[in-house]
Amino acid sequence: MSLFDDDRPAKKTAHEIGSDLSLLSVDELSARIALLKEEIARLEAEKVKKGASRSAAESLFR
Repeated sequence: MSLFDDDRPAKKTAHEIGSDLSLLSVDELSARIALLKEEIARLEAEKVKKGASRSAAESLFR
């Protein structure tokens, strides 16, 4: 173990839209799909939350 092992940046597991998928294994593809599904769920939850805030604001000014 080297003294400088902690200085290396951690490997990024994010997915970049449009990136080359041909070099990824089935497990890596599955991991990216799971990551993207989690992000979609997070985005949808935020959309619902903002929609509720907007509805509340609109009803206040009616």
